[in-house]
Amino acid sequence: MYKWEKIDTNKVCLEIEVPVEEVSDALDKAYRKVVKKVSVPGFRKGKVPKKILESRYGPEIFYEDALEILVDPNYNKAVKECQLEPIDQPELELVQMEKGKPLIFKVTVDVKPEVELGDYKGITVEQEKKEITAEDVERYLNSLREQHARLVTLEEGEICEKDLAVIDFSGTIDGEPFEGGSGENYSLEIGSGSFIQGFEEQLLGAHKNEEREVKVTFPEDYAKEELRGKDAVFQVTVKEIKRPQLPDLNDDFVQELTEEFSTLEEFKADVENKLKENLENREKIKLESKLIEKIAEESKVDVPEVLVERELDNRMAEFEYYLRMQGLNLEQYGQLVEGGLEKIREEQRGEALKHAKANLVLDAIIKKEALEATDEEIDEKLREIVQNANVKNNTDEIDLEKIKEQFKKQGRLDIMAHEIRYRKAIDLLVEHANIIQVEPASEEKNNDEKNSDENVESAEGVELTEAIDEDEKKDPGVEQNKESKNESQDQ
Repeated sequence: MYKWEKIDTNKVCLEIEVPVEEVSDALDKAYRKVVKKVSVPGFRKGKVPKKILESRYGPEIFYEDALEILVDPNYNKAVKECQLEPIDQPELELVQMEKGKPLIFKVTVDVKPEVELGDYKGITVEQEKKEITAEDVERYLNSLREQHARLVTLEEGEICEKDLAVIDFSGTIDGEPFEGGSGENYSLEIGSGSFIQGFEEQLLGAHKNEEREVKVTFPEDYAKEELRGKDAVFQVTVKEIKRPQLPDLNDDFVQELTEEFSTLEEFKADVENKLKENLENREKIKLESKLIEKIAEESKVDVPEVLVERELDNRMAEFEYYLRMQGLNLEQYGQLVEGGLEKIREEQRGEALKHAKANLVLDAIIKKEALEATDEEIDEKLREIVQNANVKNNTDEIDLEKIKEQFKKQGRLDIMAHEIRYRKAIDLLVEHANIIQVEPASEEKNNDEKNSDENVESAEGVELTEAIDEDEKKDPGVEQNKESKNESQDQ
């Protein structure tokens, strides 16, 4: 028997009563488990009668194990029959647990809120007309040349933009050295923004073995509080100048890059096709995001805090992943930022709320449209995974049924079905949307967005990269020495 009541906006209290017969059966099972662990004088282990254990220790000796048997199945059954959708772990309150009586317990849990959907069909959204140009292809090819450039040490000449200057530097503030303000044999890429603004610019035009005095002012938001707003003077000695030498863009260069193509023209055609595919994917994602955001704005829902916190946890986990790719972790990064990790987390709260709301709105659309993932669709997804695994592992065949069973045990089939339903919902929204093609806002903005040599990134990944770059740019005493990374290219 079940009854429930709403005790808060998105919180319910569910009272569950389990029949005496089921409780007795669970107590018998609990006895068979407990008796194996208990020793009583005069009886062999595992052979102590149930009544002896109850008289010696009380019937409560079986309650914990019986509750483990009874609570979860009855809770799940009650949730299903009451058509509730929990979104967090339940809080259990035991009301009655006695031999010969029904088990009664209460569960308090946050549930998925009701969503008042606005219009979600026929929504008007604008999409900028974009295309890959010959300039985009050339830009990508030139980026490949830069990636494969070799560093040549100059005996004569002056430092120019993009040169690698090997320097010794020693900084002072008010005539006194400060921590992190000196280094030897540091490889500094001019124009990279690795050091404080104005530092690298003052090295332009310098020659090998030249000594220069560089004056800078630490920004007011600098990571180290004791240096904020301070004027510093650096004595810099240029020990070496290395210049990137780009390879010629020809058939030989293509053959060094790949075995798939032998001529530059073939390679350029393939690059153009892939850039077009990447652009189409990015624009598709942007359109879908705009559409979902617009529909979410027109819908009404009270987003539970637990969903916002869960979204923040996901964002911080992604943040940490990208930090580790940069050789940092969350704790280290938090020490560099004023306000620490809490500030970073709170700055993401607004976006986390929007994302959580969008997911709830999509769930409501899925429910209203009765969108389901069929067995055939799940099998097709599994076949794709198996096929990719066969290619990756260079194997002839992986058993589909074996993979399906493995996914089922891991709970990944439910996740897969969830993704299929979401995809159907988004496709439905796009299908019924009124999409208006417009010219790009400005040529400058269009060019900024045409870095098609990169794969589509999540917004979190982009924000993370920018955040890391900003902090790395602030400190002239960066401990990481880039010399070792570039030395192998020096010829």
